[in-house]
Amino acid sequence: MNVWALLGILALLYAVMVFVIAAKKPEKIWNMKKIEGFKKVLGEKGTVIFFYIWGAAFVVLGVWLLMK
Repeated sequence: MNVWALLGILALLYAVMVFVIAAKKPEKIWNMKKIEGFKKVLGEKGTVIFFYIWGAAFVVLGVWLLMK
């Protein structure tokens, strides 16, 4: 397995974690100061949308790295 494939798999796993956090909103993670700042600026719904876009970007990155 080459390095690019490994990075692609890690990017896909990270994307899955981001999607799970956005969907389930675990209390310990969702109440972190950094996410609280996002919620203050973007609102609750905007933060969730941002997380989904961020996760989708990492899916694209992961697939691209796997194909490289």
